[in-house]
Amino acid sequence: MSSKSTPITLTIAGSDSGGGAGIQADIKAISATGGYACSVITALTAQNTLGVDAIMSVEPNFVRAQLDSVFTDLDVRAVKIGMLSDTAIIKCVAQALIEYQPPFIVLDPVMVATSGDVLLDQAAVQCLITELIPLATIITPNLYEAQILLGRSSDTISKAIPKTNAQCNQLAEDLMILNCQNVLLKGGHMASSESVDIWYSREHGNQSFFAATFSASRIDTKNTHGTGCTLSAAIASYLAQGRSLDVAIRLAKDYISRAIQASDKLEVGSGAGPVNHFYMLMDHDEMSNIDE
Repeated sequence: MSSKSTPITLTIAGSDSGGGAGIQADIKAISATGGYACSVITALTAQNTLGVDAIMSVEPNFVRAQLDSVFTDLDVRAVKIGMLSDTAIIKCVAQALIEYQPPFIVLDPVMVATSGDVLLDQAAVQCLITELIPLATIITPNLYEAQILLGRSSDTISKAIPKTNAQCNQLAEDLMILNCQNVLLKGGHMASSESVDIWYSREHGNQSFFAATFSASRIDTKNTHGTGCTLSAAIASYLAQGRSLDVAIRLAKDYISRAIQASDKLEVGSGAGPVNHFYMLMDHDEMSNIDE
């Protein structure tokens, strides 16, 4: 990529009609972090800050048509993958990625609702594991999704959320058995004063190793809708701009932390509101108050 090339990031995900998560959050995050966003929509949702009212999957053939249109014209440097609602769409996306070979793939395995309900059936989860995880540069599951990927019972998942950093560390290491290149385990659901994400990597054959932790103070706000989408999209955006993976994760973690910190400056809906993707456009006095 030349120094003058536009850093294009493709987001493959579902649409959030409330604007806080999914495609809408991804486009905001990619734009706010200095990239150009294009999109392939896999599902339509009727939702707002109070919850999801309806979901309609896009036909796999039309998902493929979108993928072909984007890849045959745009120089996509990184891909972020979010909500894929069924096995047919997962296979469709995997086939296109194998064909077009984008340099970086960030997979956010959206499988669990905020309530803890599992959104994908077992066949789709297994398809995600076999078809997409081996293609991904990095996967970014939360604590619930990590356990589903490891085949643990949905009845016990909520009771088995790690309570210590050591337990999170072990869970991240366990995920490497899935043939991941890199894992960023998001620790946002752990009850602690710090939000700690753990990165495991694989650089020497099948040998996985602990790479780093990325920590930020936990922010007391209900406005955290779309945080996972935003973080993974920001990582992809920074990778498209030529950043190394560790720098991309660090910059994305800082970005999402600031976006959450500034979320209460927004008044959107009456439920769990979105993060403030464009906090940097606030005036100087407002930014000073946030930093304090």
